[in-house]
Amino acid sequence: MDLISLNWDKKIKEEGPLAQRMRPDTLEQFIGQDKILGTGKPLRQMIESDKLASLIFYGPPGTGKTSLARIISVKTRADFVQLNAVTSGVKEVREIINRARDSWSLHDQRTILFIDEIHRFNKAQQDVLLSAIEQGTVIFIGATTENPFFYLNGPLLSRTRLFIFEALQADDIGKLLRRALDDKERGLGKLSLQVDKEALDYLSEKANGDARAALNALETALFTGKEEKGTIHIAIDDAAEALQKRLLSYDRQGDSHYDMASALIKSIRGSNPDAALYWMARMLSGGEDPLFIARRLIISASEDIGNADPHALTLAVSAANAVQMIGLPEGRIPLAQAVTYLASAPKSNAAYLAINEATRLVEDEENRPVPAHLKDSSYRGAKRLGHGEGYLYPHDYPNHYVEQEYLPHSLKGKIFYRPTEQGREKMIRSNLQNIRTKRTGDDN
Repeated sequence: MDLISLNWDKKIKEEGPLAQRMRPDTLEQFIGQDKILGTGKPLRQMIESDKLASLIFYGPPGTGKTSLARIISVKTRADFVQLNAVTSGVKEVREIINRARDSWSLHDQRTILFIDEIHRFNKAQQDVLLSAIEQGTVIFIGATTENPFFYLNGPLLSRTRLFIFEALQADDIGKLLRRALDDKERGLGKLSLQVDKEALDYLSEKANGDARAALNALETALFTGKEEKGTIHIAIDDAAEALQKRLLSYDRQGDSHYDMASALIKSIRGSNPDAALYWMARMLSGGEDPLFIARRLIISASEDIGNADPHALTLAVSAANAVQMIGLPEGRIPLAQAVTYLASAPKSNAAYLAINEATRLVEDEENRPVPAHLKDSSYRGAKRLGHGEGYLYPHDYPNHYVEQEYLPHSLKGKIFYRPTEQGREKMIRSNLQNIRTKRTGDDN
């Protein structure tokens, strides 16, 4: 490392942002992620024995992915090279791979290539890594905040081990904040500070599991706290002002987009309007397209409610039209009306199951011809072909019903739709039971 780099590194450790200065140097200093880094866990054993495989670190911001990579860089005997996918390209990666090949073959030294924000590399850029990882030319570590199954190539995933980092617990963030207050070399220990417990608790709880956000907010609170006789007093109001507001963990292009949409629909399916409103509010506050939400509600109205309450579909479509006409913020009101109605409505997935079963049969079995009496007889020459011959017009018969077969002969009596006893579907079930009993004796 040259003199400029050494001085720059010293400046960061002494004068950089608090979150940067407080990065852990050892596994013992690392807080959180016990599920993957606890004693005896495979990842910890790999790091301690310096026998690493290629890895993907996936998790929210501020959960320790880059910090763990830095610990590896200190602990390993291999040459450690760090890149950021935002500022690096294929040319730079190829140069590192070539140097790694020479270092391994000539000096028996391995190279660890750490790429932060690996999801920023497109599929073609990711392909450059495949051969080097497979041959062992480099030991690759990639860090990403985005779901790797959406953003990373299948071949890259198959050559790496995936470790999932979870948002830190409030207790863990509290430990980090107290450590920063006590540390006289890297933290705030040299300053005369009085930080209320309520302020620390607020930062710990409201940082949404992001240690970086909590530490940076603590540092910002130094400027908002009141100085009394040379001591800076940080109260809960100062912490709230520093953090500004609860951080919204939502990326409408990424993982949380799908996770919260899933939570919304599952809350509707589970008949919990309060939870459904909460997830929808999270999505809207995070900048989600309200029409995306409206489309999901339309699907849910048919998939999860169906004929138990046919009005649910009408309301969902109306809400979508209303949002399209008036936009936000007022559009959240018809969306809320639709969400609460759908969540509170009786549930049936009978129609959804029926089309799935019919589709599977169509896809798995041979095509069956349309029975002659059901074929179109409106065009010239149809009668000469026997099309429509023998068809019975139901409206000509009592109760607008007459017994005849509508399925291919080999599927006679096949039942796909099985109405439930929920809501309006109970009446539909009763009507169908009467018809099916007359036809086949089957009252299902």
